[in-house]
Amino acid sequence: MSTVTLGLIQGTTYASKAESHARHDVLIRDAAAKGAQIICLQEIFDIPYFCTRQDTALFDLAEPIPGPTTEHMTALAKELGVVIIVPLFEKRGPGLYHNTVAVVDADGSYLGKYRKMHIPQDPGFEEKFYFTPGDLGYKVWDTKFGRIGVLICWDQWYPEAARLTALAGAEILFYPTAIGWLSSEKAELGSAQHCAWETVQRGHAVANGCFVAAVNRTGFQDDTEFWGQSFVANPYGEIVAKGSVEQEEVVIVTCDLQAVEDFRRIWPFFRDRRIDTYAPLTKRYLDE
Repeated sequence: MSTVTLGLIQGTTYASKAESHARHDVLIRDAAAKGAQIICLQEIFDIPYFCTRQDTALFDLAEPIPGPTTEHMTALAKELGVVIIVPLFEKRGPGLYHNTVAVVDADGSYLGKYRKMHIPQDPGFEEKFYFTPGDLGYKVWDTKFGRIGVLICWDQWYPEAARLTALAGAEILFYPTAIGWLSSEKAELGSAQHCAWETVQRGHAVANGCFVAAVNRTGFQDDTEFWGQSFVANPYGEIVAKGSVEQEEVVIVTCDLQAVEDFRRIWPFFRDRRIDTYAPLTKRYLDE
């Protein structure tokens, strides 16, 4: 199959998991009806972005993976014949939690999960309090509609993560995300922050000769205004589809996967990598 149609679910926050699941089921069905074959939800899609503060009671929002939500999504994926990327707050064990994505194939089979590797700690993004860094490595899955890799939000800023996932064969890199502006920063830095976020991911598409799909939240949570603007970039870094800032919506875009092969033939960055010179990348900083 040369082409694949993506459905990016740019969702917002709901008062309960039940309400969120009901609404996102509607959005997933809408995406499938519009031809989407791989559907990606935003980061920790079914609960508020709770990391705006530190509160031990919020660990109760987590669930095991596989668990009730993945069971629901496997049934929905099988019914609709679509791949679904399901970002969740994972309870691994007592006091041990991850920011995780489950991947479900179009026949309803659970393919596995990826645990977010890079964990931020910023005002309004208190993630180190909640999430243990991932320990599953960078994951790639052969789905019915293509070979995909999934990374999560803060992973977006790390070219190493994109490179390792692409080197494992990913044709599309998905980044479920919850990123936005703090009210105190938006006027001065908002435009620059969004530019940086979009530009670095477009660079991942170019450097790795693949498609990049960033799926962001929209709406407000405490002092954070999520900036939406979910997008897909092609291997040249061109944005081929983009969502709005404020609207909950489904972004549909068809990607020609032959473009990955074609791009890598004329700009063979993988061929020309000097892997014999990269050992220092395993050091924290080159000061010794």
